[in-house]
Amino acid sequence: MPDKPTNKHVEESINPHNSETEIHSSENVNEFKRDFWFPFDTVRDIQVDLLKKIHQTIKTKSHLIAHAPTGLGKSAAALAPALKYAFDHGKKVFFLTSRHTQHNIAIDTLKKIKEEFNLNFQVVDMIGKKHMCSVEGIENLYSNEFSDFCKKQKEEQKCEFYTNTKKNNKLTTEAQIVLKKLKDASPAHIEEFKEQCKNSDLCAYEMASSLAKDAQVIVADYYYIFNPLIRDLFFAKSQITLNDCIVIVDEGHNLPDRIRNLMTSQISSNTLKRAIKEAKKFSYADTLKKLVKLQDVLLKLSGTIEKKEKLVSKQEFMEPLGTKDDYESVIEDFDFVGGIVRDKDKRSSIGAIGSFLDSWRGNDEGYVRIVSHKYYKGESNLMISYRCLDPSLVSSEIIDGCHSVILMSGTLTPTSMFRDILGFPKNTEEETYPSPFPEDNKLSMIVTQTTTKFSMRSDQQYKRMGAICANITNHVPGNCAVFFPSYFLRDQVYKTFMQVSKKTAFMEQPNMTKEEKGDFLERFKSYKNSGAVLLGVMSGSYSEGIDLPGDLLKCVVVVGLPLGQPDIETKKLIDYYDVKFGKGWDYGYVAPAFSKCLQSAGRCIRSETDRGLVVFLDERYTWSTYKKHFPRDWNIKVAMDYPAIIDEFFSEY
Repeated sequence: MPDKPTNKHVEESINPHNSETEIHSSENVNEFKRDFWFPFDTVRDIQVDLLKKIHQTIKTKSHLIAHAPTGLGKSAAALAPALKYAFDHGKKVFFLTSRHTQHNIAIDTLKKIKEEFNLNFQVVDMIGKKHMCSVEGIENLYSNEFSDFCKKQKEEQKCEFYTNTKKNNKLTTEAQIVLKKLKDASPAHIEEFKEQCKNSDLCAYEMASSLAKDAQVIVADYYYIFNPLIRDLFFAKSQITLNDCIVIVDEGHNLPDRIRNLMTSQISSNTLKRAIKEAKKFSYADTLKKLVKLQDVLLKLSGTIEKKEKLVSKQEFMEPLGTKDDYESVIEDFDFVGGIVRDKDKRSSIGAIGSFLDSWRGNDEGYVRIVSHKYYKGESNLMISYRCLDPSLVSSEIIDGCHSVILMSGTLTPTSMFRDILGFPKNTEEETYPSPFPEDNKLSMIVTQTTTKFSMRSDQQYKRMGAICANITNHVPGNCAVFFPSYFLRDQVYKTFMQVSKKTAFMEQPNMTKEEKGDFLERFKSYKNSGAVLLGVMSGSYSEGIDLPGDLLKCVVVVGLPLGQPDIETKKLIDYYDVKFGKGWDYGYVAPAFSKCLQSAGRCIRSETDRGLVVFLDERYTWSTYKKHFPRDWNIKVAMDYPAIIDEFFSEY
């Protein structure tokens, strides 16, 4: 049986290759550590290969896309050689990740490097500016609302945290004293950094920006590099230039969608209703007239929608508002009034609409414009969107401008797809690394007796899925997770599952708070001996970004493929990538869905001592169209007599 979690597992979360079996002699390991500032005493061959490839990539000012499975020790393999090169050549390393746990692992790895080699270097841990702010009452603001609010507060010198930190664009004496303490404590987790700034009534973001000037490593969210507005502001404050940056993108499979969402702008009929209320509340009659006219334009555009959504042209939306100058005047008015409203209420729907109108004037190439009906809590809500299809419109310029970009994840297959859609140069290095875990510890199966294909869905299919899911999880000695394409499908299957299952069921709910998610997960973990089943959805709260090592999770069942009927955006994405690469179906539809399946499956085996079962429940997983997307080193069995196979697998330990 796997060991129960101990302090050893904390170390393994940073470098998962601590093992009684050393691949290299101690002499070779010591030489390796010195050459690359690798902070751990044991290292596996695969990790050595990855580290040396990253070192060579940075040395030659090139780029790398690395499919590297969970447990390979990617963070240490990337940070160690990147830091050494940056230290020796006056560069900066950006370690980009959206996961808080990966922030912690990166900072802890850097602490160990600093201690192991007695080095003096600076690290700053950055999260979203809003989340670094200590001003009360800003928690519910959207990012763009906070940005406008913060800017206005600083300009009018109303933020005590900022005025205590900077005067005439220079750090105050108190801020300089605290900055010295922060440098001495570096590397520090963002919570510690923010708390020290708050206790001194200083702005954590401004302090972090100042520390970044001298830092060799910046651990941050993707947006600090890939959001032009955030990057330009941060780089100006920190005196950073892009060509001095070595960028490591962790969980890089998320980057295309993150950039698409970043470059997408939208408003709804509800936004307009709130804006109209604002205009009435603050007696802006002229603004009110413009908002009502805009509301009429949206209603007219939506009146011809036949199937919940339709394409709309740039001019269809702009022309009813008048000439080009008239349109510009509306934006200026909304921006001005929005600023006044934010000054009083911290947020403004009028200002949000002004920002949208500005975005709407953008290019058509690589974008799509859609009007749609959305339903929330039973109420109809009209939506007009300017949606980004092509993330390379942002990322290619960044990649070309950086010293090196390292894109790494456990689900970057095929690597050529990520090279294409993110705009990496054709000569970018692409590497696929095998799993470091013993093959015997993982049983991967395809069960073909059902499908979630839309045309095949029926009550009979749902009942069969429920019976099979219950039968699988009943045969597993411990906790299991079952992930579905949607909550609707999950709920239909659960009707049968609950009658057959012998285990307690935990039902993930949409829109759970951070506290609710944490409590839910802790309660689920407590069933590790008796066994429970978490029933969730792909791309939900628990299918990615959580670690359940050891005996906390023994089995994952991935039910079906999250391939819904393509909406307009998906169809346009398929068309776009067909024209650009001749691979629209794969790049725009199949591969993104399959990546969600692999991410869900990856919750099961998180360390080399884990032993677990992964089941893909859908006949389509055997079709060549989909099967080719499995990583090459996965030994997947098509199983009919799955209960006997499961019993045999778990009886072996």
